[in-house]
Amino acid sequence: MKQDLYEKIVTYIIENQNNFYRLAYCYVQNQEDALDVVQNTACKVLEHYESLRNEDAIRTWVYKIVVNEILRFLKEKNKIRLLEENEQMELSYEEKAFDIQEDLYTQINHLDVDEQNIIKLRFYEGLSLKEIAEITEVNLNTVKAKLYRGLRKLKAVIRPDDIETY
Repeated sequence: MKQDLYEKIVTYIIENQNNFYRLAYCYVQNQEDALDVVQNTACKVLEHYESLRNEDAIRTWVYKIVVNEILRFLKEKNKIRLLEENEQMELSYEEKAFDIQEDLYTQINHLDVDEQNIIKLRFYEGLSLKEIAEITEVNLNTVKAKLYRGLRKLKAVIRPDDIETY
């Protein structure tokens, strides 16, 4: 039975590796880093496959590991970036016009981490709100609230004239 589960997981990883890569790339914005995240995810999934309690939950279990690996990678990268920024005393400033195609993703990355995760899993990966709640281990209503709050924030930045005042 464990061998069957292992084979199912291997098959799932192979069939969905492009989805995992796309999600990782959304966060890390670098091909090699995204590939590293996917590789680390695959290793962790295969090392800990016996901890999966419900075979029907392979999808959410693997996505949860992908998201955790992405966040772990970003924390490490942020530590390195902070060290590099401390070495540089002067930063250049460049202002450019707002381009909706380029800047939408940038604006998503400026949201709170929870809102980013939910928006990316919902719209980039097409996961249901229930699956996102399972992956993030957050109540379904909380997922909905954070999704709509994040979308309101994006709308306020992209189309500030359309926002209703209360």
